[in-house]
Amino acid sequence: MILVITPEIMVPNETEIINQMFQKGLDLLHIRKLHITRQELSGFISEVDLSFRSRLVLHTHYELGEDYGIARFHVREKDRLEGEYTSFADRHIISTSVHDMNTYNTLGKEWEYAFISPFFPSISKKGYGENATIKEEVKHRDNKEVRLIALGGISPENICEVFEAGADGAALLGSVWESEDPLKVFMKCRENSFIIKK
Repeated sequence: MILVITPEIMVPNETEIINQMFQKGLDLLHIRKLHITRQELSGFISEVDLSFRSRLVLHTHYELGEDYGIARFHVREKDRLEGEYTSFADRHIISTSVHDMNTYNTLGKEWEYAFISPFFPSISKKGYGENATIKEEVKHRDNKEVRLIALGGISPENICEVFEAGADGAALLGSVWESEDPLKVFMKCRENSFIIKK
């Protein structure tokens, strides 16, 4: 399973690139644009091909889900801890984020998957995750209900290690959006991930 997370700031031709990624096999796209208005997000979603909208995941402005047929919501760690998801959890597919295996292992089956980070030193946040031990901690996984999605520093060069370590999927951010050719990087990651899956 390969997911892509949008950069927080708008990127030239971003939705065009996103549509191309979906055409090339992208499983899910997380729209993580925390500082845009409801109207701006609505415009962004409108530019994603109708056939791919069910594979979008909202991080904000959940009310737009009903307008666009989006049933997937991502809940921040803080909101999960405060129970800010219970009003919609039974009607939507929800995911969340964690930063250690102990927390991941305690997640209930209402969560379809959880990002666990940082798996490798971050590409988009310089210096973050340089002493990360998540990759080694995956062997202590005992939660079979929630899929584990690795996040942080994942690139074509190391994506094989994600699946070798036992993750169910990989979320891409910096390696894709900080490259000159985001589509090419996504396709290379996807291609390399199949080497392990076979």
